[in-house]
Amino acid sequence: ASYGPNPICKGCLSCSKDNGCIRCQHKLFFFLRREGMRQYGECLHSCPSGYYGLRTPDMNRCSRCRIENCDSCFSRDFCTKCKTGFYSHRGRCFRGCPPGFAALEELMECVEGCEVGQWSEWGTCSRNNKTCGFKWGLETRTRQIVKKPAKDTIPCPTIAESRRCKMAMRHCPGGK
Repeated sequence: ASYGPNPICKGCLSCSKDNGCIRCQHKLFFFLRREGMRQYGECLHSCPSGYYGLRTPDMNRCSRCRIENCDSCFSRDFCTKCKTGFYSHRGRCFRGCPPGFAALEELMECVEGCEVGQWSEWGTCSRNNKTCGFKWGLETRTRQIVKKPAKDTIPCPTIAESRRCKMAMRHCPGGK
């Protein structure tokens, strides 16, 4: 097929000077490019950013990703790469990761984070392993790691914390 002098007609089965490609060669994708008020058809090997290739028996075409803040997608509703500053999570793009997920900065993805259980009750107020003989002591509470994170580089939240407390008995019985 001869494309004539118009470079826009490269890869076309049918082409017009004003509208560009109307039909593409078998393996290429039809893309309708818009520039201001003008639009014209192009035949491409792969679709541009923000579009994905949709193959059908009659024509392969580029369709726009419908996910907000998506740079490239696998299908209309599944993003594979988000725009700069957004994290990818289950085919969508977010400014931050949802609860229970951690941001993997190098890939800009949300991965399963460390899951911890509920805090225990505060422990007995003590100091130097004694529950009396001092005005102030420390009490501690803990929680368990329920699920380890998807990657070792993701830190778990603290599983033990202590706070200052007032001892119930300042003086020990028997003077000890």
